[in-house]
Amino acid sequence: MVKNKLAIIGGSGLYDVEKFNDRELLNIETPWGKPSDQILKTKYNNKEVFFLPRHGRGHFISPSKINFRANIDALKQLGVTDIVSVSAVGSLKEDLPPGKFVIVDQFIDRTFARIKTFFDNEIVAHVSMAHPTSNGLMNACEEAIKKSNIDCQRNGTYVVMEGPQFSTLAESNLYRTWKADVIGMTNMPEAKLAREAEIRYASVSMVTDFDCWHPDHENVDVQQVVKVLLGNAEKAKVMIKNLIDNFEDHIDPNDPTNNCLDVAIITAPEKRTQKTIDKLKTIAGRALNK
Repeated sequence: MVKNKLAIIGGSGLYDVEKFNDRELLNIETPWGKPSDQILKTKYNNKEVFFLPRHGRGHFISPSKINFRANIDALKQLGVTDIVSVSAVGSLKEDLPPGKFVIVDQFIDRTFARIKTFFDNEIVAHVSMAHPTSNGLMNACEEAIKKSNIDCQRNGTYVVMEGPQFSTLAESNLYRTWKADVIGMTNMPEAKLAREAEIRYASVSMVTDFDCWHPDHENVDVQQVVKVLLGNAEKAKVMIKNLIDNFEDHIDPNDPTNNCLDVAIITAPEKRTQKTIDKLKTIAGRALNK
C-alpha cells in the first residue's frame, strides 16, 4: 500500500516553515539537475512533510529560471504523493482583494520560455490536463483554510504569465475579459509536471495586489507586494499545519492522477531506449516497467 506523503512548494514570501523544530535539509540530485534549494524534511504532530522553496531561500531564482522538472523529480524520489503549491498572485477581480486566498482549479498557461514536460525525448506521453488540480486535495485545502479563519474563494482560474515583469494595462484588461481570477508566474509548468509524475496537485493562491487594472489602486510594485506577502505568509503557515493534519482524510483512491500514465504513453516499447527509461525511472518507472 502506498504511503501518502505531503509536500508544500512555497512561493514568494514563503521560503521555510521555521517553527517546525524537527528539521533535516536534504540535497537531492535528479536527471534534470538540482532543485531550487535543499528540501526540508520535517514533522508536525508526528506526520512527515516536505517543504521546497520554489525560488530558493532568499528568493534568488527568477520564475523563468526555476528548474521545475528537478523540483518535481526530487519530491517524487522522496515518495511524495501530494503537492500543495502556495504562491503569491495578483487579483483580476474586484471581490478578490489583497489578503484573500484562492483555491485554484483551472489554469491558462501563457508561459513560453520553459520546458513543460518530462517526455521531450524518445518517449512521448500525453496526459490530460482538463482538470489540473485534485478535488480531494482541494477539499483538504478548503477545510484547512477555513479552520485558519482565512478569507478564501473555492475555485478560480489562474493566468500564468512568463514574467518577470508585471503585466501591461492592456494585458491585465485582456485577462479580465477571459473571466480569469488571478495572475501569477509560477504554477506552470509545475502543475503539468506533477500530473506527468502522477502526483496529486492543488494550488492555493495568496492575493497580494490588484495587478494594474484597478483604477483606485496604484500600479503594482515590489514594495507594495512584499508588505502583503509577509502577512499572507504567516497565515499560510497556520493553514499548512491544518493541512498536514487533514490531507489524508480527503485522498480519493480513484483520483485520475494516480495512474494517468497508463493511458498517456504512446511510444512503442521497441522505440524506448534504456537510457531514456533510466532517466524517467522516478517519474514514470511504474508505467514503463509494467
